[in-house]
Amino acid sequence: MQTLPNSLPTQVSFKGTSEGLKLLVPVELAWDEVILQLQQRLNAGERLWQGGAPVILEVKDRLLDGPQLQAIDALLAAQQLRLVKVRTLRRQTAVTAAVNGLSVDQTDSTPPKDPSNPEPLYVHTTLRSGMRIAHPGPIVLVGDVNPGAEMVSDGDILVWGTLRGLAHAGANGNANALIFALRLQPTQLRIADRVARAPDTPLATPQPEVAYVSENTIHICYISEYTRRR
Repeated sequence: MQTLPNSLPTQVSFKGTSEGLKLLVPVELAWDEVILQLQQRLNAGERLWQGGAPVILEVKDRLLDGPQLQAIDALLAAQQLRLVKVRTLRRQTAVTAAVNGLSVDQTDSTPPKDPSNPEPLYVHTTLRSGMRIAHPGPIVLVGDVNPGAEMVSDGDILVWGTLRGLAHAGANGNANALIFALRLQPTQLRIADRVARAPDTPLATPQPEVAYVSENTIHICYISEYTRRR
């Protein structure tokens, strides 16, 4: 699979990758021009994809709102293409993508003032199976994380709901990172390079829980107990 011919940096373009079809949308283009060029490439005579192919939308520092993201999704769907992930430098775009049921890879567009304390990402949605959110700072999710969904953060992860999927805190090697949830029932927990799963027998009384590393092992307890221990 190759890049469409005559694709310039200031043009909407497709590129084949090992994970699917990458859709590149330049920051410089006006929105009307983005839609026009996308329509032209999707309707081109030579097809570089198969029906049902996954699409990763890469927008870098471009800000996309819900209607714009839905418009791109609709054009792709009309050609039997599946928008599955958004790569962005903007937290606002990352939130919009997650709320619309898409996986997200988000990095900061500018170095944080304090590299050891990057800005958190706040998302209000339910992560369904197949969805993935990755962010360099803490992630705060209001909603549930279903089995098959993933959250990856270099910092802490806080789920204001039930965590049933995979959560990886301290992904950059920070063993002091924490994973909080109103209910921890994960398929897998990771903190730095440590890996664990929830116990087969859940805690007796549903209460907010936390996973943390102690003596090189991931432990789970009620948040109230954790704060007393500290």
